[in-house]
Amino acid sequence: MLISKNWITRLLTNAGNDNFNPSDEELDAGFVRVGFETEGYAPLPEVTGPLVIGRVAEIEELTGFKKPIRYCQVDVGQANGTGEPQGIICGARNFKQGDLVVVSLPGAVLPGGFEISARETYDHISAGMMASAAELGLTAKSDGIITLEQGAATPGDDAREILGSNDTVFDVNVTPDRGYALSVRGLTREIASAFDLEYKDVAKDPSLAGIDVSAVPAPNGETIPVSVEPSTKAQRFGLRTVRGIDPAAKAPFWLQRELMLSGVRSVNAATDVTNYVMLLTGQPMHAFDADKIAGGLRVHNAADGEKFETLDHVERTLTAEDVVISDDNGIQSLAGVMGGTTSEIADDTVNVHFEAATWDPLTVARTARRLKLSSEASRRFERGVDPALVEVALDIACALLVQIAGGTVEEGRTLEGVVATRDAIAMRASRPSEIIGVDYPRETVIRRLKEVGCEVAGDGENLKVTPPTWRTDITVPVELVEEVVRLEGLDDIPSILPTPRGGRGLSPLQRRRRAVTHALAYSGYAEIIPTPFIANDTFDVWGLDADDARRNTVKVQNPLDADYGILGTTLLPPMLEAIGRNVARGRGDVALYSVAQTAEKRADVSPLPSVSERPADEVVAELIDSLPLQHLHAASVAVGNTELAGPWGQGRAYEWSDAIEAAQVVARACGVEVDVEAVEYLPWHPGRCAALKVGETVVGHAGELHPQILEKLELPARTCAMEIDLTALPLEERLPAPSLSSYPLLNQDIALVVDEAVPAETVRRTLVEGAGELVEDVKLFDVYRSDALGAGKKSLAFGLAFRAGDRTLTEDEASEARVAAAELAKERFGAEMRG
Repeated sequence: MLISKNWITRLLTNAGNDNFNPSDEELDAGFVRVGFETEGYAPLPEVTGPLVIGRVAEIEELTGFKKPIRYCQVDVGQANGTGEPQGIICGARNFKQGDLVVVSLPGAVLPGGFEISARETYDHISAGMMASAAELGLTAKSDGIITLEQGAATPGDDAREILGSNDTVFDVNVTPDRGYALSVRGLTREIASAFDLEYKDVAKDPSLAGIDVSAVPAPNGETIPVSVEPSTKAQRFGLRTVRGIDPAAKAPFWLQRELMLSGVRSVNAATDVTNYVMLLTGQPMHAFDADKIAGGLRVHNAADGEKFETLDHVERTLTAEDVVISDDNGIQSLAGVMGGTTSEIADDTVNVHFEAATWDPLTVARTARRLKLSSEASRRFERGVDPALVEVALDIACALLVQIAGGTVEEGRTLEGVVATRDAIAMRASRPSEIIGVDYPRETVIRRLKEVGCEVAGDGENLKVTPPTWRTDITVPVELVEEVVRLEGLDDIPSILPTPRGGRGLSPLQRRRRAVTHALAYSGYAEIIPTPFIANDTFDVWGLDADDARRNTVKVQNPLDADYGILGTTLLPPMLEAIGRNVARGRGDVALYSVAQTAEKRADVSPLPSVSERPADEVVAELIDSLPLQHLHAASVAVGNTELAGPWGQGRAYEWSDAIEAAQVVARACGVEVDVEAVEYLPWHPGRCAALKVGETVVGHAGELHPQILEKLELPARTCAMEIDLTALPLEERLPAPSLSSYPLLNQDIALVVDEAVPAETVRRTLVEGAGELVEDVKLFDVYRSDALGAGKKSLAFGLAFRAGDRTLTEDEASEARVAAAELAKERFGAEMRG
């Protein structure tokens, strides 16, 4: 939240802290001391030289130019040394004769190094400039020059004091659980605690902010009828009316200034009042043109598909989850988010309905997120607004509008709903000391809780603490402990590092995961961390059957993106999207891997046991069984060349065999052997897909992806992928000792002709089995196909390495083992040796 330093210090000074005048650094440290980080602070830009108040004495409209231009005579008192009016050219149209303006005389230097001097323009000498808020650095953009209310100053006065130029704007980072701090009311409370100052609540005494509510009549009767439907979950709704205001009246500069420094633009008197009250108290409000409201108001849920044009002139399509405020003519406001164009305050508005309410935070958050319509009001409502502020905000707004624009406040006030009573929380006074390990005396605990706004009762050790209405985040004792510790200072808590127990290290599962990530990285793949959410239509694009296990997904109740509302049962979708982004940006050779969890639904609904006591064992078991099944997967996706082209040659593209090798890399890192078997399994190519098996269990798949799916995803042809379920792999902690032999290796080759359908890996394993204990390694080094071999035949050439641990092998021994291996292959597959 953007907030000016002077606004905070002024309220605390008015509360009796006369000597409170911290430096910018001290105030920043104060925020941090009570747990509020700041994104930084910036003093208002400095203006040097003569910057004074002037009164517009005469206005001459110049003609014959491309745009309307005025030549003004401005009384600046004795600030120019002569007392004569100052002739100034100005193109703004938002001022009239007699208005007080801010004038930068020749010699002044505005922010950005803009020097003011007398110069000839539009056939006149302009001896100065009437300044806007943007030109003085108070805001980024302004619609015209600054005009002050009559009596605010005298011509010739230094304008810096009127403008409050000696000020600093702080950007306070308010966490989502502390919605009360999105207001000057809340932040001054925190600063009072940080500096041990006296605090007075501006909601109870608006005169601290210079607002006199004594003229607001006590409520008597109803303004207009209002009905609030229970389905909206609205806690409170209030309405008061001001009639007969001056439609041309503008908010005084002091109010506009606070809005500008808080990042809110000035609109008109009534709207500015609602924004000021929101910033001051934290209660968002809305102003209706009362003459545009027909009949009473009804707070209800919108109809599915109903249309509504918000104040930003965008037509919104609503759902039954959205809460709206309607009159006899239709929807007038989107509750808690934004008003509508049909009843907005206009240039001729003379009668105003002020509305203040307490809306359901979750309902407002869902509406704002779905419509992508975050507003200052919705930011506060979705974090929780003090329900006791409704009447206070209405009275302050009415008093302030009458003060600015005249008119009278009607006696009637419509008020629906009550402030819910907060339950007292039982807590031992020693609880903060027990949890934190720092001694907090009972008196300190009580004092800090009262500073938060709590009511504390009870004698001795046992306290009964009732949280204030604005602290909806405090519900259990540990949250009270947090408040005591926060206000006492987190820096006072000693940092004592625990002594680690030696000899533990990583668990076997952690070691396996690390081995897999290292192995894939060393193989040339780059790691990414994929999002757990996948597109809702992913498996439709893949063409999976309706009963495919991968469709058993967990749906997210409140997705960040409505199109990505399910948790993935596979890692491939976000990885393929990452490949697509890289390719679209001109990077055509990409190899990515990831090791992350997937989620598989096991139950539609999880039980919600009571938190008042420990659930029964069977309830706990049911709860655990209902949670999604989460397995750790490793996956890789590659496209383009694995061996880059260069002076050494044309390079080599990724192939299905590289994906299978990536799976073998993972298996070797896990100390597991996997069998490879040809299968058809989407999204892989039916002729270039392998199932990865441990025994009879399929643990993954690898190969080239289906060309039709790649086309739908706009990915390059021949994209290869691998995914393996690490959780399904047997976990055996192996501590192998190297076995070295001093005897030489004997190498022999064998070529076998087998049917095309026989997998090469199956033949290789058969040779290992048939060769017996003398064989050390068997590797496939060639696959040959020819009509001479016969229809449907292929030749597989293997290199066999033989070694004995106790002697030097002879060629005859190796040949005997080679023949034995060939015989077993012949017995199983009808394999024939080639010469």
